[in-house]
Amino acid sequence: MSFSASLPKAALDQLKGFITLCKAKPEVIHNPELAFFAEYLKSMGASLPPKPEAKEPQPKKEPSPAAPPPAQEEEMEVESEESDVELDMEGVVKNPDPEEAHEMGDPEKKEMTDDEMEKFDEKRGEAMSSFSEGEWEAAIALFTEAIKLNPNSAAMFAKRGACFIKVQKPNACVRDCTRAIELNPDNAGAYKFRGRAHRLLGNFTQAAADLATACKIDFDEQADEWLKEVQPNAKKLAEHQRKKDRKEAEKALNEKKERIRKAKEAREAAAKEAAENPQDDMGDMGGMGGLGGLFNDPEMMAAFADPEVAAAFKDISANPANIMKYQNNPKVMALVNKMASKFGGGAGGGGGGMPGMGGMPGMGGMGGMPGMAGMAGMMGGLFGGAGGSGGAGAGAPPPSSTSKPPTSTDDLD
Repeated sequence: MSFSASLPKAALDQLKGFITLCKAKPEVIHNPELAFFAEYLKSMGASLPPKPEAKEPQPKKEPSPAAPPPAQEEEMEVESEESDVELDMEGVVKNPDPEEAHEMGDPEKKEMTDDEMEKFDEKRGEAMSSFSEGEWEAAIALFTEAIKLNPNSAAMFAKRGACFIKVQKPNACVRDCTRAIELNPDNAGAYKFRGRAHRLLGNFTQAAADLATACKIDFDEQADEWLKEVQPNAKKLAEHQRKKDRKEAEKALNEKKERIRKAKEAREAAAKEAAENPQDDMGDMGGMGGLGGLFNDPEMMAAFADPEVAAAFKDISANPANIMKYQNNPKVMALVNKMASKFGGGAGGGGGGMPGMGGMPGMGGMGGMPGMAGMAGMMGGLFGGAGGSGGAGAGAPPPSSTSKPPTSTDDLD
């Protein structure tokens, strides 16, 4: 008399899932919960894979403080280069006039009366006479009176600026010539005397720029001579600035490369750790009552072998409310629904079920499946340790293993 038996499709699927897990992770057979299966395999003469050795945590390597970071070395190099720039400081004023305001007239004044125009012409003539006589202080006073009457005359500011150069007040000259340029950008004299003032202050780069502009607008032999005086220092400073800019660009590039290298190393280390410790992600789900419940269902274990599913459940184990993030992920929700049916639809106080689920044929009277809010509560119970079994009675028991398999057309033969 022959004996034949067929298993339900669900049971076959579970068995296939378990075999898939064993192939992917042979060391799983050494889990204490599978001791009975290991003994059975040994009795059949099977060879078991070696037990994985427990790895001791390696101490983190502390960075050696012996050598300073490359960035510090580059900064020190730039600073030393600055000190190496040798400039000819002959002719630079050692104690220039203070940078304080002086009479600049009323900038809001737009028009002059006829009387003011007459007085302005008179003061301008007197100021130019003193200027030609070399009476610098008297000329400054007269130009100031003229500026009060007409604060929009670029020529008066430029001429007074030239007088300030003669009395060694380069800062005052810079203020006057800057105002003259604001009023008339084509005033060559204002650029000429401001360039000279910058040279006296030791601002060689600005001096070269102003004197070159003066010669471009209206070539002047004296301005050209002054330009030649400052060009050697200006070129040294320009070359130093180019080196500094290049160093800063190299520093920024090296810092970017270092950030990329560290990020790559971190990713590789994480991947290596995950490969060496495949059970870590599942080990963090301690609130599910240990691995015993999982190993009773090979299909669930096979699902957990999927890195995406394992990562999702690790996230949910940290905060059960995170289940809401995965409601559109079919792989994760399929496993969640299976867990719900396995542990009871109301596990962990999951709350009310979805209408219409309670009486569906073939569901074994499992009661209502929790909605998304209730599902988060249920997952809180599953991942929350002792609270995980509190609502297990809400669902109906699973179908009996003796249930009759579905008939097929083969039975008619």
